[in-house]
Amino acid sequence: MTKNGDLPILPGATLGVLGGGQLGRMFAHAAQRMGYFTAVLDPDADSPAGRVSHHHIHTDYADVDGLARLAGLADAVTTEFENVPAPSLEHLAVARPVSPNASAIAIAQDRIAEKAHFTRCGVPCAPYAAIETAAQLAAVEDHLLPGILKTARLGYDGKGQQRVKTRAELVEAWQATGCVPCVLEKLLPLEFECSVILARGRDGQVVHFPPQRNLHRDGILAVTEVHVLNMPKTVAQGAVNSAKSIANGLDYVGVLCVEFFALADGSLVVNEMAPRPHNSGHYTMEACDVSQFELQVRTLAGLPLAAPRQHSPAIMLNLLGDLWFTSGEEKPVSPRWSDVLALPGVHLHLYGKIEPRPGRKMGHLTLTGATLESVRANASQAALLLGLPPVEVTGLA
Repeated sequence: MTKNGDLPILPGATLGVLGGGQLGRMFAHAAQRMGYFTAVLDPDADSPAGRVSHHHIHTDYADVDGLARLAGLADAVTTEFENVPAPSLEHLAVARPVSPNASAIAIAQDRIAEKAHFTRCGVPCAPYAAIETAAQLAAVEDHLLPGILKTARLGYDGKGQQRVKTRAELVEAWQATGCVPCVLEKLLPLEFECSVILARGRDGQVVHFPPQRNLHRDGILAVTEVHVLNMPKTVAQGAVNSAKSIANGLDYVGVLCVEFFALADGSLVVNEMAPRPHNSGHYTMEACDVSQFELQVRTLAGLPLAAPRQHSPAIMLNLLGDLWFTSGEEKPVSPRWSDVLALPGVHLHLYGKIEPRPGRKMGHLTLTGATLESVRANASQAALLLGLPPVEVTGLA
């Protein structure tokens, strides 16, 4: 067991993670591959990460005894999702290195605080208004409509979001939230969505992956494409520069994903940030020489950050629980994995979740190859075999 602040933390030590979902599972796999032991704290006794970790503390994230057990096992602690209580991270940080820190997590948990941080960093976001009171609701300016009303907290994968066209719809939508704090964002002429995943060390060094081009369906990421033709170079560089500014402004340590909207006029606005590895970065496990999860291990342990290199074009398809019910079955039926795995360059990841449910993230499929054409062709064939919508050709090709 290392002392608090003793870095680097070398293989053979134990790394802890708050959260037992698929991101925690992939972090544990990366840490174990590098020679670390792992400890997971999660209230679900069957959590995907807990089932593959050396230690599983199944208790609530705010449980003081559980946090003490984690601090007793782990030499450093990270988190796999942003809705872990920030006070729990502060509690752990008294005894162990924690990254990202509680203040960064707290900002990511609140859209109002998050947008204020983006503004401080000089990164443009969509015109918006914070709505926390009836007076602020009445003061919303007309030019923000039509817009999207988003709850300030606990919104993800499209949850807690409503499109509103008129002031009457806005009032009704806010009341439907229970009048909780929200932000109203003006709808803009969107060309496409993209994201940047970076890693920042305690010494301020930043490395990043190529920007990802993303397609969402019903608010959930469906397809990610990463190759040299996925967006104009000026847009890609602008996204990278903005993501770095946001990370530096937080004095961030860890892996950070920043999501952007690319507009029809070629400009970028930031959407939100995720203080952790991200669904859009799963392709890095096969298409790059270092993955987002290895960088999460390196930032947590204080190890050197190697700039990642993408060696293959890649397309990632998200696999939701709907695939187990494509023919209207009452009971889940396994998708056509054998046919899909017969395609070249296919990498299947299932997350160890026991029960498939519509809308639940069950896994992902990454396709890599020597050429973009072959990757696109095999991705289209995989989508057809699984009953997914066709993979549309995007980007500059």
